[in-house]
This record gives sequence, structure tokens and C-alpha cells, in this order.
Amino acid sequence: MSEPRPSTAQGYRIGQAAEKSGVSAANIRYYEAQGLLAPAGRGQNSYRLYSEADLHQLRFIRMCRAMDMSLDEVRTLLALDLSRKADCEAARETLDSHLSHVRERLVELQVLESNLEALRNGCDGKGPRCRIIEALHRRADVQSPAESRASAVTRHV
Repeated sequence: MSEPRPSTAQGYRIGQAAEKSGVSAANIRYYEAQGLLAPAGRGQNSYRLYSEADLHQLRFIRMCRAMDMSLDEVRTLLALDLSRKADCEAARETLDSHLSHVRERLVELQVLESNLEALRNGCDGKGPRCRIIEALHRRADVQSPAESRASAVTRHV
């Protein structure tokens, strides 16, 4: 983990940094704990202080997370140097890997959509009982825990 930056007379307190970056104070602390952001320096009043560079880094992290990148992918991209050709290739590989994950996820979501539509189409709401709820209960009774885990979508964190 990075060393804390020295505190300066200037900087943004965590609430201000959250407002200016669009990243919640809780997430700022989390990103510090995960090593995505160097621990903030402290002012004389012991408040965390964030620089303009920190705000840029927080916005970068927020943008990557909005593209569903994992923390490891964000960490990789943050470690790269804009001016090194080899780092450009590493960035491309990171994005290629993420694109592959997104494409897999799209297929999974299409299957989920199809399953949900079939479930929804099984009931018009006019019968004496809800066929959707019946179908869900039947599935719950016949699906083993192993099948449930196997069909669960793995989150990309």
C-alpha cells in the first residue's frame, strides 16, 4: 500500500472531495483501503486532505467502475504510464479481457431475459392462482444448491 501523502495547508476534506469527484466518502475510504488511492494526508485538524490529483484519480476510478471494470482492472490501468509503449499494450490487454467478460455477460443476460420472459408468459393474471409464483416454487423445490451455484452469474468485482 502507498505511503500517506504529507498533509498540506491546501486540499479538500473528504466531503468536498466526494462532492467534486462524484465518489462517495465511504467509497473514497474503501478505495484507499484497497490501494487504489494513496491514503490522504492529514491537516493539522486531523482531517483527510485530497489534492486535485486525487480528485482526478477518483474520477478515473469512478469512470472505470461505471464501465463495470473490476478493482484489479482499475488497479492495473492506474499503474500504467501514459508515455510508455509497453503500458499501452498492457492497457489494450486489460480492455480486451474486460470486453471478453462483457460479451460473456451479455450472453448470460440474454439467457436470463429469455427465462424471465418464459416465466412471465406463463401467467396472464386471470387464473385462480398465480402461475409465476407456482413456477418459482416448483423450481425452488427441484433445484439443488449445487445447480443453483452453477447457474448463478459470477459478479465481476
